[in-house]
Amino acid sequence: MFMTLDPLYFIMVMPALLFTLWAQFKVKSSFAKYSKERTTNGITGAEAARQILQREGIHDVRVEQVSGHLTDHFDPRDNVIRLSESVFGSSSVAAVGVAAHEAGHAIQHAHGYAPMKLRAAIIPATGFGSKLALPLIMIGFLMGMYGLVNLGILLFGTVVVFQLVTLPVEFNASSRALAALEGNVMLTNTEIYGSKKVLTAAALTYVAALAASLAQLLYFVMRSRR
Repeated sequence: MFMTLDPLYFIMVMPALLFTLWAQFKVKSSFAKYSKERTTNGITGAEAARQILQREGIHDVRVEQVSGHLTDHFDPRDNVIRLSESVFGSSSVAAVGVAAHEAGHAIQHAHGYAPMKLRAAIIPATGFGSKLALPLIMIGFLMGMYGLVNLGILLFGTVVVFQLVTLPVEFNASSRALAALEGNVMLTNTEIYGSKKVLTAAALTYVAALAASLAQLLYFVMRSRR
């Protein structure tokens, strides 16, 4: 409550939060737009992912369907690409682009891509920090226990570091995806343009999330010093 009433919060954090909302709208609208455009060769998202993996010499990664919308992800623990219902069996430009992106993550994992290994290493600390940071900061402010505030800020910093490391992982996966689609002549130039628009919009959500977290971290630091 005190944050929402604090003018400093509106000045520092609200613009970043609005940017986040705009980025989420952008990715949904881009996906919806290019979901209506079908690939010339009729390849589906699942087929595209499998072909990319095969041509990279990766044969131990499964491609499965998962429920939900835009719930696509690569799980390195189970070595499986999980594609949402709107991607797995769809032959749209958007679906193939998203599937290729997740295949890009699988390629990163297979090749030992350093930023991806770093992100995996800090996930436990990030999970711990994301759960405790805000409660500690709130309790610390309300009770005047600034040791708790500083501890919460430190834990919140792990979330920011995780999001910072995520950026090169996501951008690189998209770069690998587009290179594979173009190099293997899986899509036409026009279709690759559409896939790129979807992946660029998706990458923007990670940039927005980082911006919002950085703004909140800076706000908490400045607020604690006041």
